[in-house]
Amino acid sequence: MTSWAKVRTSLAAGLVSLGLGAPAWAHHSFVMFDRQRPLVLEGTVLQFEWTNPHVWIEMTGPDGRGGRAEWGVECTSVNMLKRQGWHHGSLHQGDRVKLLVYPLRDGSRGGQLAKLLDINGRPANLVSYR
Repeated sequence: MTSWAKVRTSLAAGLVSLGLGAPAWAHHSFVMFDRQRPLVLEGTVLQFEWTNPHVWIEMTGPDGRGGRAEWGVECTSVNMLKRQGWHHGSLHQGDRVKLLVYPLRDGSRGGQLAKLLDINGRPANLVSYR
């Protein structure tokens, strides 16, 4: 194989590799969350879903009109949360929580978890949370 043929083959392989990675980039887009407008949600856990690719916290929280409504908070992966000390029993139905979240841009009741907060609004770790 000539050196020019090797270069073309290498370039083609590189482009194919980039193309195959595009779906992963699309899946991990967080453009739907407004990271410029963090929101503190205080409420009660309805369900803690310890699943991949993302862990979920279903909870009641403020509805924006003085009442309560259900919220869905997306967390990172099981693997990433384990590294931070979380496990499948970290939260239970009925637990009172305070979460810092990046809300959904479309205004619906959901967001991405930024931090678990203590009662005073400071970052908490799960060991001292309860």
